Amino acid sequence: MFIAAGVVLILLGIAVSLGGRLPVKLGRLPGDFVFRGKNSAFYFPLATSLLLSLVLSLVLWLLRRR
Repeated sequence: MFIAAGVVLILLGIAVSLGGRLPVKLGRLPGDFVFRGKNSAFYFPLATSLLLSLVLSLVLWLLRRR
């Protein structure tokens, strides 16, 4: 289990370091909301949160099936 967690963390680190080159820009998906005021901004990453939740749920479901 520790080895699998380590591999996942390594893959996540690689994905973060290559984030600008990935075809999907996390944090800039069509369902992410940005509200800009005069002196402030509010960012609500709804689509990114749903996508990450779906992927994490799928990975955990696959690991639990074993």
